[in-house]
Parts: sequence; C-alpha cells; structure tokens
Amino acid sequence: MGFFGSEGVIYKPVDEVDVGPNSDEVYISPNVKAPRMAGFLVKLFVWILESRIFGMIFLYVLKKDNLIHKLVSYAELEDSPVYVPLHPSEDPLEQEVRCINSKRNPCERAQEALECLPSSSESISSETNPWFRRWTILDYSKAYRSRVLTPSMVAERFIRAVEQSSSAKCNMSFFISCDAKNILEQAAESTLRHERGEPLSVLDGVPIAIKDEMDCIPYPTTGGTKWLHNFRSSKNDACCVERLRSCGALLVGKTNMHELGAGTSGINPHYGVSRNPYDTRRISGGSSSGSAAVVCAGLCPVALGVDGGGSVRMPASLCGVVGLKPTFGRVPHTGVLPLNWTVGMVGILAGTVEDALITYSAISGQLLSDQPTVLTPNVNLPLLRSQTSVGDIKIAKYGKWFDDCQADIKLCCSHALDKLRKCYGWETIEVTIPEIETMRLAHYITIGSECTAALDNLRQKLNSAVLGWDARVGLSVYGSFSGMEYIKAQKIRGRQMYIHNKVFSQANVIVTPTTGVTAYMIKDDASKTGELDYINGAALVRYQIAGNFLGLPAVTVPIGYDEAGLPIGLQFIGRPWTEATLMHIAFAVQALCISDCRKPAVFYDLFNST
Repeated sequence: MGFFGSEGVIYKPVDEVDVGPNSDEVYISPNVKAPRMAGFLVKLFVWILESRIFGMIFLYVLKKDNLIHKLVSYAELEDSPVYVPLHPSEDPLEQEVRCINSKRNPCERAQEALECLPSSSESISSETNPWFRRWTILDYSKAYRSRVLTPSMVAERFIRAVEQSSSAKCNMSFFISCDAKNILEQAAESTLRHERGEPLSVLDGVPIAIKDEMDCIPYPTTGGTKWLHNFRSSKNDACCVERLRSCGALLVGKTNMHELGAGTSGINPHYGVSRNPYDTRRISGGSSSGSAAVVCAGLCPVALGVDGGGSVRMPASLCGVVGLKPTFGRVPHTGVLPLNWTVGMVGILAGTVEDALITYSAISGQLLSDQPTVLTPNVNLPLLRSQTSVGDIKIAKYGKWFDDCQADIKLCCSHALDKLRKCYGWETIEVTIPEIETMRLAHYITIGSECTAALDNLRQKLNSAVLGWDARVGLSVYGSFSGMEYIKAQKIRGRQMYIHNKVFSQANVIVTPTTGVTAYMIKDDASKTGELDYINGAALVRYQIAGNFLGLPAVTVPIGYDEAGLPIGLQFIGRPWTEATLMHIAFAVQALCISDCRKPAVFYDLFNST
C-alpha cells in the first residue's frame, strides 16, 4: 500500500494466467484522466509541474488517477524483471522464404529481395490499372534503365516539390533539414552510374528520407529540438543510413518529428506540424510524422523512422502507408539518438509491402563489430507471389481489445479479416491477452525513464526555455518515476513476454487495428506550445505497445478509409524474428485492398511533373 491509501493489484503467478477465449480476465480500456491543454494552459501546467511542492502533489494525483499506482507502483508481483527484450536466436519455422547469406553486402541483399518479388511487380504501375498508386522503387529503377528519367531529373523535381510544400500556402512542414546542393550532387553521381550501365543496386537514385532521430551526413541530428545537435555532433551515418547510401540511395534530407519523440501527434513548435496529405487540417501522427507524410505525398517511396511506442506504425496508419517495425536487434541501432534504447527500433515506412521488403533486406543484419548477448538468427525474406502460397496461417484476435476503437475502424478491420478468411482460408482464433493496460503503463514508465536518463546530463546545462512546452511536461512526468517503479515495469515486461509466448503457441500472429482513432484535427492553439491530448494519444498507441515493450516485429498495412476519407490501418504482431511471415500476410492484405486506394489531397508526381 502506498501513501494516502493507494493500493496495488496483487498479480497471480504468470503460469496461472489464462489466455483462452473464456478467461476471466477483465479488459481495462485506458481511462485517461487528463484534459486537453494547449497555449496558456500548457504553460500554466508546466509552472505547476516544475514547482517543487505543487509539482510533487500534482504528479502523485496524476499517477494515482491514471492507475499507475494501482497497476504498477504498488502492485505485488513475483516475476523476475527483464530489462532488455532479447529473444532466443532460434531460426523460426516460416513458409515460402529465402534465407539471406549473412556475409552479403547491402547491394547484394537488395538484389536478393528483388528475386523474392512476384514477376508482375514491374508492370504493376501500368496506366491500365484503374486505382491510384504511388511510384515504387522498381518504377524508379525501370525508368532509370529505360532513360525515361534520370536521378538528376527526379532530384530537381523533388526540390521544387519540397519548396512548394514548404510555402506559406501549403505549410506541410515535411522536413527539418533538406540541402538542395547535396541532393543534386548525389543525383549527378547516380545519373553517371546509370549512364555507364553500372548502378550500385535497385535503390540507386531512389529518393529516401531519414527521420531526424538518426545520423545522416551532412545534416545535424536534432531529434526535433533546437538544441540537441549543439551537444552531440554527427560525424558518420547511422548504420542503416550507411547501408542505404552504399546501395546508391538518394538521401534527400531529415524529416520532421515530434520533439524528442515524446508525443503522438507530430506537432512540433520549433519546425511546424507535418500535416496529413489526406487532409491538411489533421495530424500525420508521431513521432515519425514527416517520414509518413513524405511517403504518403509521393515525395519518396520509402522513409526511415524510429519506433519507440508505435512511432512508425501509428503515422503510417494515419497516412495510409505501410509501416514495418522489425524484431528488437534485427536492425543495428548505431547512430540513432539513444533516447529509448530498450524499446526504440529503426523502422520502415513505404508505399508498398514490396518496397518495405527491399529496404528491410538492405538494412537488416547485425554489424560484425556487435557483441550482443544473444545472436540474431538468419534473415529470411518472403517469396512473394501474385497469389499467396502461404497456407495454414492462424491469426489470434482478442475481441474486447480489437473492438475498443472507432466504429468505422472496427468495421473496416473486421471486413479485411473476413476477406482473408474467404480468399485464403486463414483461421482467426479468439484469445485473451491479459493485463494490456498494465503493459501500456509499464511501457510508459520504461520509455519515460530511459528518455530522462539519456538527457539528464544535458538538461543540467540547458535553459529550459529552449524546450517546447509539451516536451517540458513530458520530461517532468518522466522524471517522476522512481527506481522501484522502473523495476516493477520490467517485471511486467517479463510477464508479458511469457503471456505473448503462450498466445504464439496457438497462432502465427496477433491482429489488431493499428490505431483506435483516425487522424484528428490540428487546433490553432497548439502551433506554438504543442498540445497535451492524452486521451487521443492513448487511443493512438492502444495497439502499439507489445511491439516495442516486448521487442516483437509488427507491420501495419492500409485497408480502407473512415467516413471522412481518412486512412485506416490493420496491424499484425508476429513471433520474434518472423518478419517474413508478417510481410507475406501484409502482401496478401495489400492485394485485397489495393484497388480501394485513394489519392491524397496533397500529392507530388515526380514522374510526370515538369
């Protein structure tokens, strides 16, 4: 029991937890008790939180009202803590895959991915197709080979499009840094390689954007702040960026993001709001907001993000693109800001599953210099076919959790599952996943504690005025978590890894909507201070946490739209190391839903623009 009579839950031994459909588990929908605040109210809230006495009292009440005390702080549980979500290095049993040779370089890996694509991939962009689609990596490669386009032409059109999107009229705020001279120099080198008939790979000359949370020369890495790059210089590319560069990718700049990744909206008071191309009055999601928006708007077929709490999958879903978060440890984290090192992972945002596959193949695999506690197994690539040849897929669904979303999201996701069952015979089995709200709160304690620890020395040197107001609130809350709470959160991590393994003993994947709500409106009072909207934030991250907290792979694929025409995503969470199975499933869903794809209100056609 805590102060003022706070009582904690007594958890039963984890081996007694029932994941069957008739479990007596009580589902707790996030009952967030915090009003939306922006403008003056956020400033007032910061003053309260940062005052020594009032802040302590207010934070105690906040944590109590939002069940942190009951479910975590004063909970009684016997489990051992798990501090890093490492999974055993066991090659998963997957159907219709090709194993990549671990000694191959990124260019060779990208070529292996090409050989896994259906033979019809190059003709998918035919003008005879009646539906809207974005240009793909293969479209660029084919156009370069046929001399219809050159990388230099694409670079010039890209620069003009970014200038237009950044104008006062559009104000899309896609990028934090974008150097036209550097882009043109890269493009000229790529054009020469293509003229000689010697492209480095299928990615040579293909525009790819990088979230401003990972190093990419010559740009500083800001993490969405105005100050972090002054304390941490970027001398080399992040490992994943270096691998793309070695493939000849045209690295076009650093995308906008929520400050320090500490939010779900993508509203950044320093660099503006990355607006949703489907409706520019609405958010694109966070924290990889700019990366999702540039892919959605046609500026790049692929962008990289970092996913610490759904930060790749959430904006991908809101912007109607594919988002892939690999297993913890699958993609090296070298050169990524160490803001949340046990929950954050490099992820991929792409217009199609095929483009996500090519990029995943190029950037995945351990560094030879790595000495991890657990070696990662070999990388498998899915052998994608025009008609899926993967049978006997079992999909776990926790109905109460699945249904805890907007009515049109629930309906759209249910229809997509019905299509999978009818077309492929894949079985959906009902399960229970206990303690989901407990896991969300434990993840929040973990990511908050890690962010606070990462920035502790720097914050002592800073004038707090350089931080955005909403970021100051986040750091105040993060700093309130104790060592006891952190350790209990890691005990909960261990419980949930055990519980999810139980579920995966019955099914290949877990299915959920990607978000509980679609993209919501940007309000004028949030532009200078950011906003605190924890109710919408909880709905956005509702289905994201297992991927990060437990280090599991997950993918979101667009499946339709709500009544307002805003994109809806369907998410699949997989067993450790089963990215190939996830991409098989995502490809099957894409094939069923691609004909419904709609063109965004803001879209730049780099193939046909003049």
